[in-house]
Amino acid sequence: MSTAGVTELKQKWSQYQIENPSIRIRDAANNLGTSEAQLLATGLGEGVTLLAGDFRDIIKEVGSLGHVMALTRNDHVVHERKGVYENISFKGHVGLVLGTDIDLRLFLGDWRFGFAVEEKGRRSLQFYNSYGEAAHKIYLTESSNLEQYHQLINRYTASVQELETNIKTSPEKLVEPEILPEIDQHAFQSEWLALKDTHDFFTLLNKYGLTRKQALRLAPEGYAYRINPSDINTLFKNASEQQVPIMVFVSNSNCIQIHTGPIHKIFEMGPWLNIMDPTFNLHLRQDAIAEAWVVRKPSEAGIVTGLELIDKFGTLFNQYFGKRKPGIPELPEWTELIARSLSRL
Repeated sequence: MSTAGVTELKQKWSQYQIENPSIRIRDAANNLGTSEAQLLATGLGEGVTLLAGDFRDIIKEVGSLGHVMALTRNDHVVHERKGVYENISFKGHVGLVLGTDIDLRLFLGDWRFGFAVEEKGRRSLQFYNSYGEAAHKIYLTESSNLEQYHQLINRYTASVQELETNIKTSPEKLVEPEILPEIDQHAFQSEWLALKDTHDFFTLLNKYGLTRKQALRLAPEGYAYRINPSDINTLFKNASEQQVPIMVFVSNSNCIQIHTGPIHKIFEMGPWLNIMDPTFNLHLRQDAIAEAWVVRKPSEAGIVTGLELIDKFGTLFNQYFGKRKPGIPELPEWTELIARSLSRL
């Protein structure tokens, strides 16, 4: 973007904030017809610092910051988890963070922009993809190591403080048609029933050229069924009351963030269903749920039961499971919770 273009966008953004003081930058970017990264970049030199270098190296150093808050979101749900980045590893551009609290799968192939941001007393590291969409954010807490944060920024500050790479225009999203493809349904169902690892489900879909929605409609009898999305609130409340530990997956194309453990405080505010616990917050936009499914997949440790939320475009954007580890059967309390809390459509 030219200097004149940056100046014009900065003026629009400043005026927009005056008129909409509580607006979030992601929503403002959509309303202004730009990207979040471009809006953020209008603050370069004024609390925003462009970072350079290999983002894998930056992530490897995040553990030195101590206690932080990890944030991953998509269009419909925000996942915030406090803790320490531990057991960080990379294989190519795929990374793992496997700490007690912070649990991430990172796909850095399209991480294009990194910023250090100081705004309203909050400090953070923020990463964006080539479309200027937020991939992952890391916020300091009162317990974070501020000295290490400043040292990290100094090491990775870009020599030129402007966006030199053009931000791509996001492709238009289309509503998925309801037409089912003609496949060998018997063979597909047989392979579903023969799964040994739930991670192989994605490979199965690719083999038969199926979207998520199509696969669920063609599932073996009893292995996928739709439920009433409004029952998710009941599921949360029952999980809280009975202290059934759950796993909450929120993903975008660049990151998957996972919470494992019990949940406590649940409440609704407008269209948002919220979990507001000391170390874990979730904000789920209920009106974005076009379909909600209970899905059962075989594994070597037995059936794994998940709740999957899909939007009108056919995108899987949120998943829930009972707490489990690979090779260990899922909690019977979880399957009982599913059966008791969710009504079939």
